[in-house]
Amino acid sequence: MKINKIAIVSKFGSKKSEKAAEGIVEKLLKQKFKVYTVSPVLVKGAKKVNSLEDLRKIKLDLVITLGGDGTTLRTFRNLENEIPLLAINVGGNRGIFSEIFLDEFDNAIQSIKKNEIWLDKRIRVVASCNGEQFQPALNEIYVNRKNLTKTAEFVIKFHNDTVKQRMDGVMISTPSGSTGHSLSVGGPVLHESLDVLIITPVAPVHRLPPIVVPDEKVEITCSHDCNIAMDAQVIKSVGFGDLITVKKYKKQAVFVRLKKRGLRQMAKLGF
Repeated sequence: MKINKIAIVSKFGSKKSEKAAEGIVEKLLKQKFKVYTVSPVLVKGAKKVNSLEDLRKIKLDLVITLGGDGTTLRTFRNLENEIPLLAINVGGNRGIFSEIFLDEFDNAIQSIKKNEIWLDKRIRVVASCNGEQFQPALNEIYVNRKNLTKTAEFVIKFHNDTVKQRMDGVMISTPSGSTGHSLSVGGPVLHESLDVLIITPVAPVHRLPPIVVPDEKVEITCSHDCNIAMDAQVIKSVGFGDLITVKKYKKQAVFVRLKKRGLRQMAKLGF
């Protein structure tokens, strides 16, 4: 794995993460890497960009995040290509996606330089509606009714099957997202490498179990105006009856791992 251009992304609004990012940048500059920082992080010798969206214009070899899972999700949402990402837990809660802590960085960068790593590739999902495609999600797309005073009817189509159910919402999760919100509402835990999607009903009137389907498109319509939430971070609004399509994104999310493990996320959750 040849590396020259590296972007550093810190946790939004965290002084601790920003300070840690500055230290990482200084170390990388000493090793002659070309480094990009995202505002407000600024280090002499590095090139600062104003936002994560600006990273799309740069042909990067590696991205390093310093924060928790939210920082990792936010970064992947703005990476259109399969750029490897090393996640460092700095102030994160569980840090399920993180590979290392800050004090392990020196060994990690040496392993990367020697190509003594494993690239962990994960599928992502993307939603579209009315001709607009939204940003991809690593964990899940959640479609829920806006009007909380009346239960909505959802129609879900996949392959040649159709499911109709009155409920609060429906979640389309990846295996990466199986240990997130989907698990909280009764979804199964899947191995992160699987190429499938989980359809998880949220508060159905009649019992409807989660369904694991091949990673082809899922179509959703609702009798109420809806919100579409990407990784619980970005929300888009659509009208009742509008066709929402969720499918696998064309590019995977790629994590840099120092070693292979089994059910990595399950271990992070303490199971």
